[in-house]
Amino acid sequence: MENKKDILILAIESSCDETAAAVVKNGRMVLSNVISSQIALHTLYGGVVPEIASRKHVEKINQVIEEALGQAGVELADVDAVGVTYGPGLVGALLVGVAEAKAIAYAAKKPLIGVHHIEGHVSANYIENPDLEPPFLCLIVSGGHTHLVLVKEYGVYEIIGRTHDDAAGEAYDKVARAIGLGYPGGPKIDALAKEGNPRAIAFPRAHIEGAPFDFSFSGLKSAVLNYLNSCEMKGEEVNRADVAASFQQAVVDVLTGRTVAAAKEYHMERVALAGGVASNSALRKAMEQECDRHGLKFYRPSPIFCTDNAAMIGAAAYYEFCKGIRSGLDLNAVPNLKIGER
Repeated sequence: MENKKDILILAIESSCDETAAAVVKNGRMVLSNVISSQIALHTLYGGVVPEIASRKHVEKINQVIEEALGQAGVELADVDAVGVTYGPGLVGALLVGVAEAKAIAYAAKKPLIGVHHIEGHVSANYIENPDLEPPFLCLIVSGGHTHLVLVKEYGVYEIIGRTHDDAAGEAYDKVARAIGLGYPGGPKIDALAKEGNPRAIAFPRAHIEGAPFDFSFSGLKSAVLNYLNSCEMKGEEVNRADVAASFQQAVVDVLTGRTVAAAKEYHMERVALAGGVASNSALRKAMEQECDRHGLKFYRPSPIFCTDNAAMIGAAAYYEFCKGIRSGLDLNAVPNLKIGER
C-alpha cells in the first residue's frame, strides 16, 4: 500500500447561526465549503435567537456534511480526522456540532479534534496565502471579539490587545439598529457609509490609559446615540449615510492605528486580519493602505472565509492534528472559551 501523504480533515462549525461543513486537505486546500445561513430567519427578530439557531442546526447539519463530502469527492473512510468548533459561541448551537462530530468520529473510528472558533478565524488566512507562516500579528474583529494577537507558531497565541467593552461588530449592530438599518448591522452600515461623508461628524476615538493596544467602543456607540437624540430634540434631520460613514471611520481609524503601532512595537513584518468584520470593505482598504505605508506585508481572507465557515476550522484542525493534539469523546461545548485554552 502506498504511503498516504495528504491529510484530509472533515470540519464542522455551528457556533452561531451558520451550519457549516468542509473538507480541507493539508490545512490549506479547500475541497469543499458548505454553509447554510440562517440570516433571513433571524432578521425577523433583529438578531440571533439562540433557541431557533440550535433547532436549525439540528435540521441542517446532516445534509450540510453529506454535501461537503460529496462536493469534495471523498467518503468518510478517506478522512483522517474530524475537526469541530467547541467554543466560544452559543452553547446550544455549539452542542449540535460537537455531538455530531463525536458521533461521526466514534462510528467511523476517526480522531476527533476540538477547535477554538477564533483560532479558526486566524487560520482562515492560511487558506489563500501559501507564503503566510507564523510569526505574525493578527487583528481579530467579530461580533463578539476585538483582539490583537501575536501568532507565535501554529496554535500558539499571545493576546496583546483586547476590547474593554463592546466588540467592534457588536457596536456595528447597535448603531445599525439605532439608525434604523436593522440586522445584520455590519454589512448594512458598510454599504450605507459609501454614500456618506466620513468626516461629517466628529465621533470620539477612545484611548485606554496604560494599555496602548486595547480597544473600547462603548463611548463611540454612546456618542452616536447622543448625536441622534440631540438631532431629534432639535428637530434636525439626520443624514444616516453621514452617521454611518463617520461612525465607521472612527472604528477603522482605531483598529488600523492600534494594529500598525503593535506591529512596530513587537517587530512584526506581517499583519493579518480575521473575523466577520474582516469582510468590511473600508477596514480592508484602510489596513491595506496603512500596512503598505509602513512597509508591512498584509494578509486577509476572502470575505467568504471571514464570516463563519468550516474551512477555517479544517485549517486550524490540521495544525492541531500535526502536533498530535486529539480530543476525547468527552469533548463538551465551552461557550466562553478563551484563546489559547485547551
